[in-house]
Amino acid sequence: MPLDDRKLAILQAIIRNYLETGEPVGSRTISKFADLNLSSATIRNEMADLEDAGYIIQPHTSAGRIPSDRGYRLYVDTMMQEKVREVDELKEMLLEKADKMDNLLRQAARALAVNTNYASMVSSPNYRRNKLKFLQLSKVDHDQLLAVIVAQGNVIKNHIIPVAEAPCDETLLKLNILLNTHLNGLSIDEINLGMMQNLKDAAGNYSDIVGEVIEAVGEAIRHDEDLEIYTSGATNIFKYPELADQKRASELLDAFEEKRLLTELVQGDTPNDGSGIQIYIGDENQQQSMRDLSVVTATYELEEGMRGTIGIIGPKRMDYEKVVGVMKSLKSQLEDIYRRKSP
Repeated sequence: MPLDDRKLAILQAIIRNYLETGEPVGSRTISKFADLNLSSATIRNEMADLEDAGYIIQPHTSAGRIPSDRGYRLYVDTMMQEKVREVDELKEMLLEKADKMDNLLRQAARALAVNTNYASMVSSPNYRRNKLKFLQLSKVDHDQLLAVIVAQGNVIKNHIIPVAEAPCDETLLKLNILLNTHLNGLSIDEINLGMMQNLKDAAGNYSDIVGEVIEAVGEAIRHDEDLEIYTSGATNIFKYPELADQKRASELLDAFEEKRLLTELVQGDTPNDGSGIQIYIGDENQQQSMRDLSVVTATYELEEGMRGTIGIIGPKRMDYEKVVGVMKSLKSQLEDIYRRKSP
C-alpha cells in the first residue's frame, strides 16, 4: 500500500533510531520525536499498519519494531532521493547566483577604476572558517562510490572513491547517517584525530571508506573554489609620471595579468578596527613591484564568514580621502545588492 506522510515520518523515525541504537524501537520512543507531535496510541496504530504492510517487523514478543528489508529499500529509494533533489536544485540556484555575482563584480571593478582614475581589483567572496553542511555517499558502480559534499555557503564538491566492492544500499545508508550525525556543522579545526578514529571504529569493515570521505570533507571545507579576481584600469597608472617608466609599467601589467601578487594582497590580514579598510604605502607593501605604489583594500562581507576584497592601486600621492570614501560606498552597495538578490 502507498504510505501517507505520517506513516513515512514514523518509518523514518524508526529507521533513524534503530540505526543509531541497534535496539528495537517502541511507540513511546517514537513519540518523543518533537517534529511528529503524535500520541503513543496513534503511533502504535500506525506502526501496526506498517508491520502489516511489511515495512517493519517485530523480532520477538513484547519487543519494539525494527526495519525490514522492504522498509530499508523505501528509505533508500524514496527518502534519500529527496536529498539528491535538494542538491540538484541547489546546484541550479548556485549557477544562476554565481553568474549574477560574476557580472556584478566585473561591473564593480570597472566603476571603481573610472571613479578614481587608479587601477582596481575586486575578488570573489570566499568562506573563512568553512563548515560542513551535508554529505551524501552513493554508489556509482560496483567499484566506485561518489561523495557529494555540501560546505557552508552551499559550495558543492564531488569526490570519487575507488573501492574493491561497493557496499550494499543499507550499508551506505548507515554510513551516511554515521558521517552526517558526527560531522555536520563542524569546521576543519573541529574534526580531530580522536573523532576520526572513533568514526573509523564505528564503521568497522568500512573504515577505509570513512577515512577517505573524511579526507575529502577536510579538503572541501579547507579550500573554497579558486579565488577569482576582477581587474580594471591598469593603464590608469601610466597617467602619473613617477610610475610611467617602462620597467614599472611592465611589472604592474604582469601583476595584473598573472594575478598572483593580487591574490597575496586580497588574502592579507583583515583590519580589526571594524572599518574593513587597510592602506599600504610604499615600502609597507610586501611585493617588491609595488614599493613605489600605494594600495588600499576594503573587505566586504556578504554573510557571516563570506568575504571578498576590493582594492585600489595608485601612486603614493593618491587622493586617499576620495579613495576610502568610494570604497566604503562600493562595499556597502555590494553587501546591499547581495542581500536583495539572495533567495
